[in-house]
Amino acid sequence: MPPTRNLPPETPAPAEAVAPLMRGITVLRRLTDGDGTMSLSALERATGLARSTVDRVATTLARMGYVRLDGRDVTLAPPLMELGNAYLASIRLPALLGERADALADELDESVSLAVSDGDGIRFIHQATRRRAMSLSFRIGDLLPAERTAPGPLFAAGWDSDSWAAWRERRAGDPEGGRFPSVPHRPLPAAERFEDRVARARTERWALDDQLIEPGLVALAVLVRGPATVPTCALSVVSHTSRHTARELRDSLLPRLRTAAQEMERHLHDAPPAPAAAAPEALASWTGASKQELGREFIESLARGLTVLTAFGDGGDHLTLSGVAQATGLSRASARRALITLEHLGYAASEGRHHRLTPRVLGLGYPPLSRTTLAQIAQPHLAALAGRIGDSVSLAVLADDSVQYVARAATHSIMNVNITVGTRFPAYATSLGRVLLADLPAADLAAVLARTEFRPLAEHTLTRRGALEAALDRVREQGHALVDEELEAGLRSIAVPVRDRTGGAVASINVAMHSGSRTIEECEEQVLPQLRATAGGIEAELHTAARFARVAVA
Repeated sequence: MPPTRNLPPETPAPAEAVAPLMRGITVLRRLTDGDGTMSLSALERATGLARSTVDRVATTLARMGYVRLDGRDVTLAPPLMELGNAYLASIRLPALLGERADALADELDESVSLAVSDGDGIRFIHQATRRRAMSLSFRIGDLLPAERTAPGPLFAAGWDSDSWAAWRERRAGDPEGGRFPSVPHRPLPAAERFEDRVARARTERWALDDQLIEPGLVALAVLVRGPATVPTCALSVVSHTSRHTARELRDSLLPRLRTAAQEMERHLHDAPPAPAAAAPEALASWTGASKQELGREFIESLARGLTVLTAFGDGGDHLTLSGVAQATGLSRASARRALITLEHLGYAASEGRHHRLTPRVLGLGYPPLSRTTLAQIAQPHLAALAGRIGDSVSLAVLADDSVQYVARAATHSIMNVNITVGTRFPAYATSLGRVLLADLPAADLAAVLARTEFRPLAEHTLTRRGALEAALDRVREQGHALVDEELEAGLRSIAVPVRDRTGGAVASINVAMHSGSRTIEECEEQVLPQLRATAGGIEAELHTAARFARVAVA
């Protein structure tokens, strides 16, 4: 599959291109370069768009859930990752090879990456990093110049004359590599040096990065070639000179890396074809309704253009115009104009009657959002709920036999529940903890309870294991926990789980209040439905963010 070229910004747009879609993508790119957050004024300066246009684009993106508006600031939001997820699902590489890359990282005790070619650069599509003081910090979707990476020479070995001409043109116009904000700023290596590396890679079928990205970082890469329907990717192992020199990395790990690549190639060739995916829910009616509600502040053509990206994914790696129109609910004319625009900007490519996404889609917010934590996902939802009900809302995770608070939205009142992020309480005496304990497998729960010291923290604390187990049975049946004056006199709380993509409870959220502010019945009738809706909102964003990226929960 030929590399997608990075079109120069002065390339004239086709007459049928959708200008609002182009402007919206410009805003998303600038937000991505700004690490996810910029003020409206900064966006106006960075994009060169009129302030009124920036405001309308931001309002439209916020309506789609792709950004959050906080005063004058615009912040990328996890639902935007559905665009990059569509690309990653369409190429199938992370789904088919991700676990194997993770296992290799565990075996070698080094960071392992998968990358694909994007024009004259590379983009990471999977990262298996090691937790060390000196560790890999690149993110999924980061764009790096080919000449400063290990995979770059391997991909460049297949470039045609036009690709080499585009590479030389880019270097001439950007000798410092400013177009690659994820790379430390330093002069690019000499062109001749890269050409020599490419020649060696063409013969040897492996390539080294000897501190070209930054001092101390070394990497070794080999190619993994799949069937015609799956793009070639590079498998690389990354280390630090405190552990390996570049030569030591090659001498000690190249045989294992080659074996792993061969095993991955066999797996790709033996994998069954992607099943035909059910058509996504048609969104054309939603954009029309949003336009009616928000009027000219909602740019319908921008929203519809971005939904075209989401039409691709599982079973939809190559779609015809009719397929795109059917998946989105758009007319063929609207879908066609959106595809023309996306192909002009380099986010889609056509092969005969079929269209596919390109790696550049990952540049629309994926790098900063791929490091999103569960606490960051939850915080806006917690704040919104606390504002509606007037009581504090918290997110916690299970830490051995305790719960640890990892996010919180407190209210300002004379009588307030005074808990801070990082606080731990015994799980058995809290609503947050009981929700999480109730979700544990029987053997794990038994182990936790066996080492739990049951103490009377308040007058009504359950201190008998049998009574607690009966309470946990009720939590499983009801799907929530209500704890009344067991942690502290006068403190009542109600909690529900937050579940990951597998259905397991990875965290819980609760509303805590003084027992005199609401009766138990009022908690269950008034607070519980809103608490469940808030958990559902957090879960939806968590499932999107965690589809191909790791989301830290604590």
